Amino acid sequence: MYLSKEDEKILNGEKGYAAQKSMEILSSLGDIYGADKLIPVSSCQIAGASYKTIGEAGLFFVSEFSKSSKVKVKATLNPIGMDSKDWQRMNIKKEFAVKQLDILDAYLKMGIDCSCTCTPYLVGNRPNCGDHIAWSESSAVSFANSVLGARSNREGGPSSLASSVIGKTPNYGLHLEENRKAGIIVKVTEEIKSFSDVGALGSFVGSEIGSKIPYFKNLELDSDKLKSLGASMAASGSVALYHIEGATPEYQNAIADDIEKIEVGKEEIREAKEKLNSSEDTELICIGCPHCSVSEVEEALRIFKKEGRTFKGDIWICTSRYVKNELERRGIAQEVEKYAKLLADTCMVVAPIEDLYQKTATNSGKAATYLPSLCKQKVKFGDLESLIKDFK
Repeated sequence: MYLSKEDEKILNGEKGYAAQKSMEILSSLGDIYGADKLIPVSSCQIAGASYKTIGEAGLFFVSEFSKSSKVKVKATLNPIGMDSKDWQRMNIKKEFAVKQLDILDAYLKMGIDCSCTCTPYLVGNRPNCGDHIAWSESSAVSFANSVLGARSNREGGPSSLASSVIGKTPNYGLHLEENRKAGIIVKVTEEIKSFSDVGALGSFVGSEIGSKIPYFKNLELDSDKLKSLGASMAASGSVALYHIEGATPEYQNAIADDIEKIEVGKEEIREAKEKLNSSEDTELICIGCPHCSVSEVEEALRIFKKEGRTFKGDIWICTSRYVKNELERRGIAQEVEKYAKLLADTCMVVAPIEDLYQKTATNSGKAATYLPSLCKQKVKFGDLESLIKDFK
């Protein structure tokens, strides 16, 4: 891979330890994947922020990095293991909280925007169509590539952090036009209405196609459901880009000749929902994976008001600090808190909920995929309204 003279100086350590290590990471990735050069990025989104997932080794790594590095481009952080301001109400252990705040402090020292969300495009980190970026959260990568038309590979936490320090990423994969074509056509023959429908559709398609790029026909979804679709496909498979006929920005030139075709209908959706279910009982209902938008919280509040305020367990709504502040400004957060805990900075997957619960209900296909393995949870998967009705 070609390196400029400035890149070579960084690789030789002339710009400090963190810059050198960052260039080592990026140049190694470029060599592995056959990149021709490094290209500038407009923003980065960095995973590896929860103490639960990165542990002591991750804390040491980011702490050392923070001593000698500053980011060169806009960079936002993925969710952490707790609400940074309200962790006690989550019943998080103090020992965990101290370590988590140390991780957050290290990222802050680097100049990273610690908005702690998997939906950076809702909090100001929203790339334009055609922008090259280096994002690592799988659902955010999918949304950026598919809905916004930006260009990012599915980076790891260290590589996206390295890109934020250098301001560049290797030019391979989804940064290249020829690699953004669909590999399979998915004709949807069942009407997709609810978030659980979307999650089941994404779960089925992701598990069927792996890393192929799907082109959907006969599918109409709003922005919130598009983020849910991408999240579910990224969790059950490794889909980082999808196209929807008549909807997403690159669909018109996305189909290559003679590609595979499949149909997904009522039976496939039913089958996917059954696979995501492993419990009839519920101790916790949790939504917001990916983080809830304002409209999603408003819809949850409508359901709460309809069903009443006496529930037999806890309800968590996970969102970004930005969205929570906006909900507070509008007076919506105060209403929601009569029924549920409105939490910022975290989600059910990266928080240590296994210390608190064993049976979690959700309408998120991504969460339902990850909760059994990452959080030791039995999962009840379904529409929020039906989950709430069964929780009284």
